[in-house]
Amino acid sequence: MMGHIFDISSARLFESWYHSPQGKAMDELINGSILGLLNPQRGERVLDIGCGEGNHLLFLGSLGLDINGIDASPYMISRARERLGDRCTLKTGMAEDLPFDDNEFDLAVFINTLEFLDDPLQALREAGRVAKRKVFIGTMNSLSWHCLSRKSMGFFRKSIFKHVRFYNIWELKSYMQMAYGDVPISWRCAPVGSSILGRMDKLFIERWNIQHCPFGSFLGLSAKILYRQKTEQHPLKVSLKKAGQSIARGVTMKKINRVKRDHRDERSVSI
Repeated sequence: MMGHIFDISSARLFESWYHSPQGKAMDELINGSILGLLNPQRGERVLDIGCGEGNHLLFLGSLGLDINGIDASPYMISRARERLGDRCTLKTGMAEDLPFDDNEFDLAVFINTLEFLDDPLQALREAGRVAKRKVFIGTMNSLSWHCLSRKSMGFFRKSIFKHVRFYNIWELKSYMQMAYGDVPISWRCAPVGSSILGRMDKLFIERWNIQHCPFGSFLGLSAKILYRQKTEQHPLKVSLKKAGQSIARGVTMKKINRVKRDHRDERSVSI
């Protein structure tokens, strides 16, 4: 089940952060990573797992995608339905047990969702089951100053980050490999905004390729889903007998013998 299911109170806390300068900066990085790592094509079906009030469904819809969302919170789904109407298919359900068929979607995304789950590995496996092309994760980075600061706020005042488990790049890649095997994984990492925390993150990044520094505030990863079929070889425990005459050959020989017999009978009658 989901580790934290949003009610009205926690939804307001999240929306307050989402509309803050840091939240808006994070949103820009998420949107850029979706374009760069997923390469979505118009008409593709995408499932936003933990869609919340539909913030990112709006962006995905603007790309021409067939948008679908699921969230464990009935309140969040009702808010998303108010905002999106019939432009989107929405369901209430758990990320670890998705109510969809195999390969029903082209893409599946977790955007600030994995952090709130009790069983992220099972959720990733479910996403790989229903998505046939790529799975995307967008999350805060546990190794960034920005993330550490937000987490500490939860100890001293009411904050949505009190319920969050943050991840680093190695943990997320490990989860993806456990869920999907040895598949191609692309990722990027970047600082959030120009605040003091963002500048502190940037100090770690200046000596790295900005998209592949493990210390930025935001992490984006995508895994390409590959389908493999494994066969098992079992030794024969009984010896093979010599093959008998094939049915086709048996039928043919009977026909030949009958023709020969009829021909002999005709000759005997003529004599």
